[in-house]
Amino acid sequence: MRPFSSRAAQPTPAERVRSILAAARSMTVLSDGVSTEVHHLDGTGVMGHIHLHEPAETPPAPSAVRIPIRLELTDIAPTPVRDRLRARVTLTGLLAAPYDARSTESTCVEFGQAVLEDATGRTFVSLDALQDTTLDPLATCESGMLTHLLDGHGELVPLLLRLVRPQPRRGLLRPVPVALDRYGVTLRLEYPDGYEDVRLPFASPVTDIDQAGPRIHALLTAARRASHPNHLPA
Repeated sequence: MRPFSSRAAQPTPAERVRSILAAARSMTVLSDGVSTEVHHLDGTGVMGHIHLHEPAETPPAPSAVRIPIRLELTDIAPTPVRDRLRARVTLTGLLAAPYDARSTESTCVEFGQAVLEDATGRTFVSLDALQDTTLDPLATCESGMLTHLLDGHGELVPLLLRLVRPQPRRGLLRPVPVALDRYGVTLRLEYPDGYEDVRLPFASPVTDIDQAGPRIHALLTAARRASHPNHLPA
């Protein structure tokens, strides 16, 4: 297996938004002048509590209720890295009735826009893109898998440095897994003066959760076979 470049296959903005919505444990809802912190999403993610639909083709009746709503979510790395904020997602739309955080029914939202903000900038994602995107099978278990990799097999993480091209510069303090998705693993390389994220892609995208373990083992096997040393202190 060839060493990997830091510029490797990664999720599209629509895939990232879908994953963040699915994995979210909380969100902030702003509507009708009221800000509500919604916690305990019961493992269903945001889409278990709201339903997005296209704007109506015909203008609503003058008497129709049109209440703006804004949903704000943050994507936080589950591992103890510097700058744990990975992304922010903002969804806006319109409601036909006042928002009720206590309701057990799904809230119907007329889609306005979805915005992903991360280290690369701001990206607008259409409703069609969200609906056409298949949910990453690792989205809701990423946190547990990364935590297990770091806490249960932390001694293996430095091996993955052998797959990084170009090689990490000298002075590297530690590599930490910061993200996991159907396309591969992202390592955060921490230095005294900052950090750098590098992608280690799987041989092919994961289509089922049961494939994740073998894909990670394949990366470790490739790392053991690689020839160049890492720059971590002995």
